[in-house]
Formats: sequence, structure tokens, C-alpha cells
Amino acid sequence: MLPAPYGLLAEVTHQCPLHCLYCSNPLELRAREQEIGTADWTRVIREAADLGVVQVHFSGGEPLLRGDLAELIAQARACELYTNLITSGLGLTEERAKSLVAAGLNSAQLSIQGDTAEASERVAATKRFDKKREAARTITDVGLPLSMNVVLHRLNLDRLDAIIDVCESWGAERLELANTQYYGWALRNRELLLPSREQLAAAEEVYHRRKAELAGRVELLWILPDYYERFPKPCMGGWARTALTVAPDGVAYPCPVAADIDTVDFPSVTEHPLEWIWAKSPGFEAFRGTDWMPEPCRSCSRKEIDFGGCRCQAFALTGDAARTDPVCVYSPDHHLVEEAVEGANEGADRAPEPVYRRPGAAVR
Repeated sequence: MLPAPYGLLAEVTHQCPLHCLYCSNPLELRAREQEIGTADWTRVIREAADLGVVQVHFSGGEPLLRGDLAELIAQARACELYTNLITSGLGLTEERAKSLVAAGLNSAQLSIQGDTAEASERVAATKRFDKKREAARTITDVGLPLSMNVVLHRLNLDRLDAIIDVCESWGAERLELANTQYYGWALRNRELLLPSREQLAAAEEVYHRRKAELAGRVELLWILPDYYERFPKPCMGGWARTALTVAPDGVAYPCPVAADIDTVDFPSVTEHPLEWIWAKSPGFEAFRGTDWMPEPCRSCSRKEIDFGGCRCQAFALTGDAARTDPVCVYSPDHHLVEEAVEGANEGADRAPEPVYRRPGAAVR
């Protein structure tokens, strides 16, 4: 029996005040004029609830740039869905926050790029660290639980203690320490971002120490650095098994970064109902289950554990989304990851030119 998705990631816009080196949005960003309107989004939310979704995460880009955000949140709450805002915090005033809470917003996740304005500028081409601090205060002042997220990499891993201190002092109840996943913009900047084994080991020690210290006050989560793992992470719990993403232009994906897989035809909510998209569309069926798997996945005892790994990573590294994820030690393409890791451990004096997430940057 086909499981129902429990989560909808509503990427309402790709517009964003940040230009992060590791951005997970597609290399080709969707322009504002390509965004679907309020009526389409409210219909999608209703269809998601009918499909079995229980939570909606409003994301982007920066979702605060959508003037109808409160209306979309209100629709989700009318459907009895849990609502979460994923934001940079830039543009979150007290008035705006109160309006979102009044509409039914349940929680907010605030991203930071480091523990200082200088660190933020280096990663996201912005110094507006003080605005993020104000956003954290606003979120807690209006009574929302504050979750925070920081993407970890070579440029900030050595500052993990200080990053955790900042998040705790700002009132975070939950902190995701997300080691960079290398596709999209992060793959373009991999040589700059991929840490050494020594860096990673030291940071993991910090994580375990601080997790114990902060138990009962701040929940710390460590997202595994899969380039340093023997086996890959499961692809969203398995392709099209637990959640779905709708992009700003209305195209639906089984994974937030699947838009770069240009060999698969993904459907649009402007042309098909969400129920058909989830259950029958070729894009969602493409890698569902295990029948599609090549060797060595097909004969592997782990195939129901990691589902062949990440389809987006397989495509990014090999050009074939049906290949075994090269992170896996059994993958015939594992040398691609080994070579990258070897390069990251040759020395810390590399300074390649960064590629910031800006319109046109993808063609550099």
C-alpha cells in the first residue's frame, strides 16, 4: 500500500536576501514572474491535507517576501495542519510576526551562517547578523518556539562552540547542526566547503559535549556528513515515501533538490491534482521502492535501509539519477567521493573562488 506523505515543503519563492555558497535551491532559480499565485497555493494546501499531509513548512528563498504568506498559513491552519516558517529572519518585524501568529503559525526555524557578521558575509554575502538577532528576539517575543539551523563546512566548523553559544543565547529550543550536503550550489563550492577529517572529528567532539551540557534546555541534532560515511543517507526516507515539495512555479518534487535532475519529468500542480502527482506521476514513481535499482543495490542487504542513497547526489556526481549513490563504499563510482575527500585532507590553505547564489551565477 502506498504510504501517504506527512510533510509538504511549500517553496513559495526563490527570491532571497542571502546568497549562500551552499544554497539547496536549483542552479537555475525561478523568477518572481514564474511564481504561482495565492489561489493555486491555497488549493495545493487543501489537496495536501486531503492526501494525508499533517505539516506544512513554508520555505524559499525567503518566504517573508511573499505578501500573501499569512493567507497561506491561515489556509493551512483551517485544514488543521501544523505550520512552520523556515526563514533567514531578514524582514521579520514584530508586526509581521504577530500577523503570522494570528493566522495560525505554530513555529519558526531561523538560519544563521556563523557566529559573527564577518562569518555571515563570507558565506552569504551579507553582514546583517544584527537583523538575525532581532528576528530571534521577535520570534520568542510573540510566543513562537524558536528552532535554529546552521549549515556546517570548512569555513565554520572550527567555530562550532561559539555558534552553539550564539544560538543558546538567542533562545533556541532546537538547533540543527547540518553538515553540508554536496549538490547544487554546494557542489559548485565543494573545494571551498568540504572539511578535513581532523576538523570534522573535533567538531563532532564539540557536538557530543555540548549536547550533554545542554540536555533539557536546547535539543542539538547532528546531520551526518555523508562524504565521510561508509553508507549513504536514505533518500527522503525513500523516494516519494514520506514528503513532497512544491516549487515556486508549481512543479512538484519528491525531494527539495530534485529540480536539478533534468532527465526526469516532474509534474506541475497547475496541470494535475496533488493526489495524482503523489500516486501516479512518472516523476514520483521513477525511483519509488526497489524495483528500479541497479547492482550492487539490487542484491544488497541494505536496500530497504538506504534505498540506494540520494538520487540527487547520484545525478550530480554521475549524470545518472539511477546510479548507486557514490557515497556508498559499494558504489562503482565511490572513487568520485574518495577523490574529493582526499583533496580536502591535503591541506587547509586552499582558497578557490566562491560562487555565490545569485542570478546568473550558475553559468560561471
